[in-house]
Amino acid sequence: MPKTLTVTIDGKSIEAQPGQTVIEAADAAGIFIPRLCHQPGLPPFGACRLCTVIVNGRPCSACTTPVTEGMIVENDTESLLEFRKMAIEMLFVEGNHFCMFCEKSGNCELQALGYRFGITASRFPYLWPQREVDASHPDILIDHNRCILCGRCVRTSRDVDGKHVFDFVGRGSEKRIGVNAAARLAATNADITDQAIDACPVGALLRKRVGFETPIGQRLYDVQPIGSEIEAAAVSAKK
Repeated sequence: MPKTLTVTIDGKSIEAQPGQTVIEAADAAGIFIPRLCHQPGLPPFGACRLCTVIVNGRPCSACTTPVTEGMIVENDTESLLEFRKMAIEMLFVEGNHFCMFCEKSGNCELQALGYRFGITASRFPYLWPQREVDASHPDILIDHNRCILCGRCVRTSRDVDGKHVFDFVGRGSEKRIGVNAAARLAATNADITDQAIDACPVGALLRKRVGFETPIGQRLYDVQPIGSEIEAAAVSAKK
């Protein structure tokens, strides 16, 4: 097996490691591919589809597709950018996302992607679903209105925390995050130190009593757009 593989992304030839996925190889090369369900260290899931790229002429999710020698990847095309923009807009209208009142504002990956793609309003009608907020736990709350079903809390709780507090229940429009208790979050073994809470990319899972702790202007995406840290790493490596 070769030590490295040669992959072309948007006309740029990069070196990738055997076993890497397209998104991992792109990250290492300083090429940002939008994502919400993907998180380093977790098994690939392919739920949000924002990382869809064209590989050798066919659409694939970059987070689940392994690199191969000579692979040709299209990431920055007009059609893909429009598809991603549409998918982000649909996530906003499917739930109830009031960014100005959300404790995750400025640190929210969905909000940050909206800014990066220049989305000021959705072309789709808002659904305004009626979903519960489970604040029964003394230290943690779940706001199902903001959940985008990325599965990051499910995989982190299972594979990192070793608890399996969260999982999907229901199907179709009734699908949501459930907990490993007959009742509510308070009856589970969830703890304020669980990494699953930090894994949430939006404001669906929050710790209590720490809201709005970081001042405006110092939050994660207040200064630089999402993905800048990946793109900056490639610039630094060239110096």
